[in-house]
Amino acid sequence: MSFYSYKNEGNECCPGNLSFDGLKKITEKVCIQVNKVYDSCLQQETLDNVKITIDDITDNDTEFVLPLTFLSCQSISVKGKLVGTKIERIPERPKFARVRTNVKIPLKVFFEDANGKKGSGYSLITIPKDVVMFVPDESVIPFELESVVNAVCVSGTFISNETVTFDVDMCITIILKIIAKVELLIPAFGFCEIPPCEEFAENVCDEFFRLPLFPPQLKKPRIKEEPLDPVQSIIRPTKKDS
Repeated sequence: MSFYSYKNEGNECCPGNLSFDGLKKITEKVCIQVNKVYDSCLQQETLDNVKITIDDITDNDTEFVLPLTFLSCQSISVKGKLVGTKIERIPERPKFARVRTNVKIPLKVFFEDANGKKGSGYSLITIPKDVVMFVPDESVIPFELESVVNAVCVSGTFISNETVTFDVDMCITIILKIIAKVELLIPAFGFCEIPPCEEFAENVCDEFFRLPLFPPQLKKPRIKEEPLDPVQSIIRPTKKDS
């Protein structure tokens, strides 16, 4: 089973939610080597009329009858390639810099020819970025600029008979990060306990076994008592009582 399988619920040696009392079970301070993110920013935008040319068709031995019909395209990697990066400090804003770079996003494009034969190929788009980010001071361990990307095509039109080129509308997400590989000191609970994998099976009995042993008792609704009128609650003695 995995960390989060219901069969592994309650195992304190696996990841999960942590209460205040759980902090008392910290056993040590651990030095780990990680990529620390010093700054990060996200940009999402819609790009219209972007021309993409397929340079590498997967079915090279197949002849496609023009014109082609665009079907879809999407990025094939979450890591963008950064080209021509320039980081310039901003004098009036200490610790900040102007970050300029070109983010190259690899794409896989799907199309169909005039006879309905489907094909695909690879392309590449370049998105220029010019942003302001926090950049740490120089150190022995250098910082780096990285990108996380995602792109998907909304629509497209075939526009060239000489090259396989499409005019597409795209949705682009780009995350830029200033990172450095550091040794970080963190509190720890010891090593993780790796549970065995849970084999997939149609275990219909599991639901049955979770049923209560006896049928539940019908609970009677509580009768809501009306509050007494304070005037009527006062017992006035009559002559006979007196």
